[in-house]
Amino acid sequence: MQQTVQEALCQTEAPEETDKFYQDVIEGLTSEFKRLPSKYFYDQQGDRIFQQIMACDQYYLTRCEAEILKNQREQICETIRDGDDSFEIIELGAGDGTKTVHLLDGLARRGKSFRYLPIDISGNILNELTDNLLAQNPELDIEPLEGEYFEMLDQAVSLSALHKVVMFLGSNIGNMPPEDALQFCTRIRQSIMPGDMVLIGFDLVKDPYTIRAAYSDEQGITNAFNLNLLKRINTELGADFNLNLFDHYCSYDPLTGACKSYLVSQRKHTVSFPSAQIHFNEGECIWMEISQKYSLSQISQMALNSGFEPISTFTDSKGWFADVVWKAV
Repeated sequence: MQQTVQEALCQTEAPEETDKFYQDVIEGLTSEFKRLPSKYFYDQQGDRIFQQIMACDQYYLTRCEAEILKNQREQICETIRDGDDSFEIIELGAGDGTKTVHLLDGLARRGKSFRYLPIDISGNILNELTDNLLAQNPELDIEPLEGEYFEMLDQAVSLSALHKVVMFLGSNIGNMPPEDALQFCTRIRQSIMPGDMVLIGFDLVKDPYTIRAAYSDEQGITNAFNLNLLKRINTELGADFNLNLFDHYCSYDPLTGACKSYLVSQRKHTVSFPSAQIHFNEGECIWMEISQKYSLSQISQMALNSGFEPISTFTDSKGWFADVVWKAV
């Protein structure tokens, strides 16, 4: 009998999330170049604002990947199951499941036996995901996991010897510099067995104006998304950020494929924390997020360098986005 996720998790103590949040924020803001970890964007309000971003006309990523997963799901499903009738899908950064539902529906229609293990740092979004998926398919075998990616991945992998498919969609791989993305993929490979697979979404290099517009919408929703992290830090960590003193700025470098978002201090001032004071100069930036873009050749090379064999590449009709399948070797 397979061990349930809940049984596995109760054997370990929950981390002190607030302490970790505080440590990460202070470490980032006292660095030579100020930064904040983008994973903390996603509280309840952050989840809501990001859903608004995904609905923006300029934010093409969600629509492109949804097109792939909807129109090519039969081919993707056949590829990832690799001949196995029973397997487990582990999704890192599952979000609200808007795109994943196409694959799950395709597998269910084919009568395949699988368990879906969505992993996300946001308990709020996992609850929403679970409710939505079960409303559409009450028979779905789903076990949500709230926590850090690799801690939860290792827990999930240990539950059975079934074929594993690790999914990392939505260009989440782009939320780290290329060297960190390579380490991330290598870490996934270390957690799974030869023959297991990954399905990863990559945003592709394209017209730089198209890319930059996706992260600097005219409605100011991305600005609100970035500022919400400062608001969360005020509420949860006792800081006194004045949100009116920061404004969002986005840059894209076509040579490196790096699209970066910042919050820019509008004047010299000091932000107080319970145990620290952070000084800002006028024009000083906080690096909030990177959204890395890749060529298809760079993606294939990353697979080989991290211990995988590239199997299939699925792109949208515009060639703007790719979902790739790799097999662990």
